[in-house]
Amino acid sequence: MSEFGLHVTIDASRCDKRKLGSYSLVYDVLNNLPAKIGMTKMTLPYVAKWLDKFADGTPGMSGFVMIAESHISIHTFPDQDYVFMDIFSCREFETEKAIKYLLGAFDAKKHEIKIQKRGLDFPSKEHKHQNNQDILVEH
Repeated sequence: MSEFGLHVTIDASRCDKRKLGSYSLVYDVLNNLPAKIGMTKMTLPYVAKWLDKFADGTPGMSGFVMIAESHISIHTFPDQDYVFMDIFSCREFETEKAIKYLLGAFDAKKHEIKIQKRGLDFPSKEHKHQNNQDILVEH
């Protein structure tokens, strides 16, 4: 991977409205996804129920879990039948597996997925072994 990491964003709709309004589902998805894609949770997920300016009376959920590799977030809008999800990681992971899990969790029938390479010019460090010594080379 020549970039710093991948940022997967998912805009999904035509979901199960009950699932979009479920605190426990959003929490469970954020709690379980890191292990499914080989990531390391640094914190337990944080999920907040929120009645925002777009709502017609049904609160949505905003959730986040910090992982050693970066973060995973979910923002649901039940009245609009919409969910935004993203994963940013400095380590390679099975993007298709993560996408399938997230879409399946909310029974999304329509979605737009973007995978962006971030940090294309992020300085990297490489270890070389020379004459029985480790040498750190910065690029």
